Amino acid sequence: MSEIPKILVVDDDPFILMSLEFLMKKSGYKVVIARNGTEALNALSLDPPNLVLLDIMMPDVDGYAICEHIKSTPMLAATKVIFLSAKTKQVDIQKGYDVGADLFITKPFSTRTLKQQVSDLLNKK
Repeated sequence: MSEIPKILVVDDDPFILMSLEFLMKKSGYKVVIARNGTEALNALSLDPPNLVLLDIMMPDVDGYAICEHIKSTPMLAATKVIFLSAKTKQVDIQKGYDVGADLFITKPFSTRTLKQQVSDLLNKK
């Protein structure tokens, strides 16, 4: 892949947002951040990312709605979605997959594992 993959990181927790931005940039990706669902939807419409790291619980538009938007928009159809969420109940995880998530990772998570999973998803055709 000649073009550097772009990742959109969406989380309303500034510490998690900063940590994920640093981790993904250090891993060689272009990174765009969004602090809430509205910013995420704006970023998605401007320049589609290759992958979205997406929190579920946010004050305005939740992650489920954003994932549904991504998967139902032809221009974004190839965008991979990884939910990173504190929601650990099986029903919440299943809902994540039902709305189109490629992967659901519960917080707290291993940064090493996350880096590998992001790489695997981006290299999967």
